[in-house]
Amino acid sequence: MNGPFHAGELAAQRLAGQASAGGAIYDAMPAQHREFFAAQPFLLMATVAADGWPVAGVLSGAPGFAASPDPHTLRLAVAAELPAGAQVGLLGLDFATRRRNRVNGVVAAAGPQGLRIEVRQSFGNCPKHIVQRDLRALPAGPGGVLHDGAAGQPFVGLDQEARAVVARADTFFIASSGGAHGADMSHRGGPRGFVRVDGDSLLVPDFPGNRYFNTLGNLQLDERAALLFIDYASGDLLQLRGRATVLWPADAANGAERSWRFAVEGGWRQCAALPLRWDERAAV
Repeated sequence: MNGPFHAGELAAQRLAGQASAGGAIYDAMPAQHREFFAAQPFLLMATVAADGWPVAGVLSGAPGFAASPDPHTLRLAVAAELPAGAQVGLLGLDFATRRRNRVNGVVAAAGPQGLRIEVRQSFGNCPKHIVQRDLRALPAGPGGVLHDGAAGQPFVGLDQEARAVVARADTFFIASSGGAHGADMSHRGGPRGFVRVDGDSLLVPDFPGNRYFNTLGNLQLDERAALLFIDYASGDLLQLRGRATVLWPADAANGAERSWRFAVEGGWRQCAALPLRWDERAAV
């Protein structure tokens, strides 16, 4: 009777006063989604570490490194140390067209040839809050590569360089987990500098979206999250780990419906990690 939503998502919808039937959330991948994922040179991925913390990563490779042989399966030609049964959330995003689709599922098998994901949910998101960019691919090997923020240079709190990255960002990605309900990777965007730095915390406005409340619903069950920022000119990655608290009263001053505060506990930085670059389109 709850449809595709778990208890945390339903609680978030009640707190927001916005319900959704979730009619566009499928338990298998529609043909359009299968074709879309197969055409992408990169995917954003959320996983859950052994200690329960969400991890935000990026997969990159030649188009076709992700493939769906049937509606219930997504294969990723990328080496990753994930056990069978591990929860995975994937986000495909084409900045040029502002199209984005998501897949949530579990690892059915892992090995030298890559990952086989059993699809549990497949759905699209609207193009809101996505800044259009054109892709430039640098030379890369034929196989897919996992760029895991946790493999980079670690730091504690929010250092000066991380503050600068956040202050100029118009996009970031958040990995969250609803415990047994799975991992999820979601996009957040807004005007440049829409995320405010306050000491070792970030204040994030939550703009109107699809009313599914996947991220905020996960945070109702587990406040831990990982944020991923991409420098589109250099390919640098910044991952922040911390705990999020949702501030439910409306924040109409900047068009947001609510805000959430992210207390940074640490992070990782990788320089020139992605073999991809994006050029922002000039405003028309």
